[in-house]
Amino acid sequence: MAAIELKNIVKKYGDGFPAVNDVSLDIADGEFMILVGPSGCGKSTLLRMIVGLEDITSGDMLIGGKRVNELAPRDRNLSMVFQNYALYPHLTVFENIAFPLRLNKDGLSEADLTKKVNTAADMLELGEHLQRKPANLSGGQRQRVAMGRAIVREADAFLFDEPLSNLDAKLRGQMRTEISRMQRRLGTTTVYVTHDQTEAMTLGDRVAVMKKGVLQQCASPRELYEQPVNLFVAGFIGSPPMNFLPARVEGGRLRLPFGEVEVSGPAGEKISQRDLVIVGIRPEYFKDATLEEVPGGVPFKAVVDVTEWLGNDLYAYIPYETDPTVQAKLDELDRELDGEGMKPQLVVNLNARSRVREGEEAELVFDPALMHVFDPESGECLTRNEEAAAEIARLSEEDRTRALERAKRRESEESVA
Repeated sequence: MAAIELKNIVKKYGDGFPAVNDVSLDIADGEFMILVGPSGCGKSTLLRMIVGLEDITSGDMLIGGKRVNELAPRDRNLSMVFQNYALYPHLTVFENIAFPLRLNKDGLSEADLTKKVNTAADMLELGEHLQRKPANLSGGQRQRVAMGRAIVREADAFLFDEPLSNLDAKLRGQMRTEISRMQRRLGTTTVYVTHDQTEAMTLGDRVAVMKKGVLQQCASPRELYEQPVNLFVAGFIGSPPMNFLPARVEGGRLRLPFGEVEVSGPAGEKISQRDLVIVGIRPEYFKDATLEEVPGGVPFKAVVDVTEWLGNDLYAYIPYETDPTVQAKLDELDRELDGEGMKPQLVVNLNARSRVREGEEAELVFDPALMHVFDPESGECLTRNEEAAAEIARLSEEDRTRALERAKRRESEESVA
């Protein structure tokens, strides 16, 4: 295992375009780091620079405290799992997993090689498939084989490049669990690239959100969700995404399309200095006022356009008139998030017992303490609480440390047994 340090990493191609622009990251020993962002944000390029498949234009890459900028991929002792599995079709599962061990020729006996392959296969539930060829395996099984090949190398770090994008939704969920379990059990430093923010939120100890080659924020999933630094991070993290509403600042109050909210607290001064802001409210923060009480909540009524009942949730879609001054910024954000541009509408996630129906007026309420306020020009989150963010970071690191300790204890107990 090893820590990975990225210091002011830049990647420019022939036309001078910075695919990765001044990215600095410290990935702790044993940490599960996610690189996430929309298509073309530079996350895969950054991963390929870590493994050595892309040259670094400027900056320093350190693995285990050693500068590796000029080292070839084979000399960095990293294992990479690709999106397309990269298996050898003419080899059995056993030989695919054993391939890096045979390639290294480090004096490993056949018995030791077999033991390593069997151990990895058992961990990934591939024991009964060792004599099969990749063509006879499912997509999930092929991905397990690719992971097994990474495990046997005993590398300093695992690198995953969108490994689940070729799988269906159900299988992706199962494989997320497999990857998380494997990483905790082995305690190996892991860097994982994905465009799927659900994968990012469920797998990562920390998540690095990128946009156009620039690192926007690196934090635990909880901090990204509750204390985003800017409009882009707030819009990218969360499903359904955060609602963004224009708000006029008038006499210490915010005038939203559905009502007014008083501006108070430490962020009040920042907000009061502006005429127009963007308010972000997550769908689940809205409640059906006929079912739930929200102390200090802001009630409002609105006509529902469409509803979707999913058994455990009810989604309601409510169109509204936006401010033309803000709409251009929101359209730009939608394009950055790979959106397709839709009419302004509020998405609310209500209790499944709600009787809110399309075409009817709904009585809703939300807690203004949970909303975020953004500067429409810079995108800065004006309501971010640095103390709360630091506390979330501290607790997240404690959780990661305890999880690694539990995994080591289980491994020790299993080896004794």
